[in-house]
Amino acid sequence: MKNYLMKKYLVLITICFVALAASSQNRTTKQTIELNSTEELKLLSNLWQQNAAEYRALCYQAFNTATMQVDALPKKMRRQQQLAIITDLDETILDNSPNEAQLMKDNKSWNYQSWKQWTDLSAATAVPGAAEFLQYAKSKGITIFYISNRSVNEVASTLINLQKLHLPDADTSHMLFMHDDASKESRRQVVIKNYTVIMLMGDNLNDFSNVFEGKNITDRFTETDNAKDNWGKKFIVLPNATYGEWENALYNYQYNLTPEQRINLLRNLLHGIQQ
Repeated sequence: MKNYLMKKYLVLITICFVALAASSQNRTTKQTIELNSTEELKLLSNLWQQNAAEYRALCYQAFNTATMQVDALPKKMRRQQQLAIITDLDETILDNSPNEAQLMKDNKSWNYQSWKQWTDLSAATAVPGAAEFLQYAKSKGITIFYISNRSVNEVASTLINLQKLHLPDADTSHMLFMHDDASKESRRQVVIKNYTVIMLMGDNLNDFSNVFEGKNITDRFTETDNAKDNWGKKFIVLPNATYGEWENALYNYQYNLTPEQRINLLRNLLHGIQQ
């Protein structure tokens, strides 16, 4: 009888351990799914850029709008003033989605070393409609300036990339890259001193004005509303759901959050149905 009770006890203990292990595994799997949710969002964003015809349509729409604005310029203005367009590069003129895609395939996060390896290849293709628009603007006597937050160490390789795509004003005097200040305002002012800037193009609000820099979500909305008359006229925005200042604003510029903190913060920002 004693041996029977002992065996029964051991069986119960084993069952409990198995149940606890299964429960723990389920929790771990659920947690893994939750913690990978932000990466899944990145994956879908990159797939959208590479595979959605809607993305291409939005790019063509932006450059068609820009073309109409160029055509609407008074002839007298073209004759009497030095006109310029300031444009961002990454995800405005150059498509870097292959680099983002490879990082995901390799289960790696963005880092400058891999980014530099990508830009050294000078292999980025043009955003749909970008090359054609810039060439058209140049044919109308408008000078193009490329203000990018690529490092000055990437000027040489980027220049090769721009020349491969036959982009106008592809030379170092028209490429204002980041040295030590991420704000583009001082570089915009360099152009404004000598040119009448008729248009700014970018995928990030910081490409247009320093009033957007470092602002939270509410303030970015306010400043966007304040500039509502410029969108589609002087300001031309290209779509970028993969990365940008909009994402930094979601996390309130907190760069050291854990994956769990990040996904919880994102969920709390969702606006559901009001009961």
